[in-house]
Amino acid sequence: MFAPEVTLAPATHERPPRRPPGRRRAGALAAAAFVALLLPLAAGLPACRTPGFGGSRPAFPADVRKILAEAGENRATLEAVLRHYRDQGDSLKYAAALFLVRNMEGHSYVRFVLCDSAGAEIDFDVLDYPDYPSLLGGWKELEEQRGELDFKRKEVIRDLEAMTASLFVENIEFAFRAWRQKPWARHLSFADFCDYVLPYRGSNEPLESWRLHFLRRFEGLERRMQDPTEPLEAARLINQDLQEWFRFDPRFYYHPTDQGLSEMLENQLGRCEDMTNLTIYAMRANGLAVTSDYTPYWANTGNNHAWNAILDRRGEALVFMGAEAHPGEYSLSGKAAKIYRKTFAHQLGNLVFRKPEGEAVPPWLSGRNYVDVTADYMPVATVVVDLARPMPDSLHYAYLCVFNDGEWGALDWGEVVGGRVILAKVGLGIAYLAALYAGGAIVPAATPFILDERGEARMLAPDHERPLSLALTGTGPAGEVPAGEEAPRSRLRAGAGYELFYWQDAWVSVGRAVAGDEPLAFRSVPGGALYWLVEDDSSREERIFTYESDRQVWW
Repeated sequence: MFAPEVTLAPATHERPPRRPPGRRRAGALAAAAFVALLLPLAAGLPACRTPGFGGSRPAFPADVRKILAEAGENRATLEAVLRHYRDQGDSLKYAAALFLVRNMEGHSYVRFVLCDSAGAEIDFDVLDYPDYPSLLGGWKELEEQRGELDFKRKEVIRDLEAMTASLFVENIEFAFRAWRQKPWARHLSFADFCDYVLPYRGSNEPLESWRLHFLRRFEGLERRMQDPTEPLEAARLINQDLQEWFRFDPRFYYHPTDQGLSEMLENQLGRCEDMTNLTIYAMRANGLAVTSDYTPYWANTGNNHAWNAILDRRGEALVFMGAEAHPGEYSLSGKAAKIYRKTFAHQLGNLVFRKPEGEAVPPWLSGRNYVDVTADYMPVATVVVDLARPMPDSLHYAYLCVFNDGEWGALDWGEVVGGRVILAKVGLGIAYLAALYAGGAIVPAATPFILDERGEARMLAPDHERPLSLALTGTGPAGEVPAGEEAPRSRLRAGAGYELFYWQDAWVSVGRAVAGDEPLAFRSVPGGALYWLVEDDSSREERIFTYESDRQVWW
């Protein structure tokens, strides 16, 4: 099941104001006219011939031809659009079309179905439940009746095979119209335009038209601005509009995919990925250079998170939360160990392009389209970890993990050379574990460690020769406590049972105790280790800790 995300403070929930559709200008009419001409041709158009393949037409670049060969029956449609822009004489639009095709491979939308333990499909709609607690109760009831539930892939809809001529052309025409006409967009380089304005999707949502909707919605926005050349002012006004009618709703943790525009307009609710995508649509449609940053796993709590970033006039990225907080007014609620930026372009330094074919990697690190921006957010260090576990010949990489929702989650990687791995740009003040990935699972490969605020690693190896007596007051920090800081006494539930573990290649049980009015006491516990106190029958969201100066220190 998909890991829930951090709960955000919801904005007010109102219906979006109705606005007149406005008039299409020349760019829109030109796009519509071309699409009307192109569509009947694209359906039966043969694939473009190239030199060496029995024809004399000028070839598309070799890398583009390779991608087109993967498009199946949709190749003719993509080639027709490319030929149109190549022959039109607008070199930038042709370059933009090539950019999209070059990087289209790997982008897709996946349809999921909810299945029970027997594989039978179950109809499930998060909005059938009035609120999040009732959804959780309904889910639990379903599992009691049908066994463990899980979302299964039913269909993968690849952009290369699904992109239509109308959507392709509309996206390019309206993206250029915004770039060339919006006063706050004219400073953007072509490279920034391609990276942050041109892309037709925000993440893995269904393909849909959205540019014209938001061009019309914010037509004349510059007349409301004090400085029409200031992208941050334009972003603030657009975000104010989104805040009025779209809000966060935790029920969408159980929606298996990111929503498309039509679904978001109907529901006016979503999770953080929906909020970032909606913001990307509204702002890219109006020439603002916007994308989404994310952390795969918080380092000091459960869950993950995504938010927005916008380029200012100096080309520097400023973070914000679409439909919730404006640029310059947003800060992350948790502690991140690694932060990545979503890109449409393939990032050839990513693990998926470097690993040997057939070597599996953790899901969060298997993507083509992300770049590491951790150092833009926080002080970082490079850490060298000696692995205690021999490397199988079939594996070449080790992974840096943080503890999240009761498991170690991989969020960075490095090549193993001589039994050690070097991990760069790593966040400080965090507990880490180096691991391998085999059989679809994290395999611990070294002693966990704290990377302190000076960038020095403190190993957490249990010392059986120096046992401790622990007096424990909680299972996690009370309130907002940064990782590594001492927590005030948090509540234990009187009468509830708790089990204490320490880490030594796996979680090793120390014993159980029942909470009363006093701290839980555990004796003869190996010292210097990483510990975890878990309540009976809990969801295992309790935090790990060290024991220092007779107190729990949370990580």
